[in-house]
Amino acid sequence: MAKSESRPAHNLRGIVLRSLSVMCFAVTIAAMKKASEDGVVAMEMIFYRSLFGLPLVLAWLIAGPGIRVIRTKRPGAHLIRSAIGLIGILMNFVALIRLPLADAVTIGFSAPIFATIVSGLLLGDKIGPHRWAAVVFGFLGVAMIVRPGATSLDQFGLLMAIGGAIGTATVTITVRQLGGTEHAGAIVFWFFICAGVASGIGSIFLGQAHMPQTWALLVLGGLFGAAAQVLMTMSLQAAPVSVVSPFDYLQIVWATLIGWLVWSVGPSLGTLAGGALIVGSGLYTAWREHRRNRNVIPATPPLE
Repeated sequence: MAKSESRPAHNLRGIVLRSLSVMCFAVTIAAMKKASEDGVVAMEMIFYRSLFGLPLVLAWLIAGPGIRVIRTKRPGAHLIRSAIGLIGILMNFVALIRLPLADAVTIGFSAPIFATIVSGLLLGDKIGPHRWAAVVFGFLGVAMIVRPGATSLDQFGLLMAIGGAIGTATVTITVRQLGGTEHAGAIVFWFFICAGVASGIGSIFLGQAHMPQTWALLVLGGLFGAAAQVLMTMSLQAAPVSVVSPFDYLQIVWATLIGWLVWSVGPSLGTLAGGALIVGSGLYTAWREHRRNRNVIPATPPLE
């Protein structure tokens, strides 16, 4: 009886943690987009996010599972995961710079659609008619936002957003494979290290001096980005992914609100309609997989 009574409480804790994580992700991307107006490029965003976020990740590891969990016997797998993740997050940040906040975030949520296809191609997962229907509706949603030749949105930015979603989908699959032998803390830690080193080298050639207010935005983005990742991991420790993942879509709400308050830019009707199809596709896929007691592909674009 005690276990059955505690589960709702654990689920509620997981939902609260996930909602806080989503809010932190929204603050991160808003801070980075604002910093881009002062000349910060995508490579710098990754570097400073890793630099300022790593101490928080270390503090979480020390206070929680312990620093020993970062030990790994699969360094090659971490390098592959980090390389794919670095390319994906670079594309996501380029899209963030060139597109309105709500549009960039909404397209990013098409990642579960691509993850369904990637899992079928790379892992041999069986994709039934219901999942294929969800994929088709999700792609229709993306097409409604992109609308080649019929939208004023930056075309290269749209291409980067789609590429970032594909990268996120591939990372999701590699993380799922790594999770069989590696602690979540190790996966997060080694990505921060690899991304920090690689983007640090790139920033030597692409970086530039910044004003104090720009540095404040970069620190804010780094701290909130790390906090978002930690909170997301804690939410999965408290409740099943099928319970918490639907709340990831609150990030679209936050992005829309912040975009309107800070830049006075709201989503177009095409983005709203396309976003509704993308969200519906993701939620339906999660519900189907939960009924079949299978792992649900998280909705949140992983910016770990």
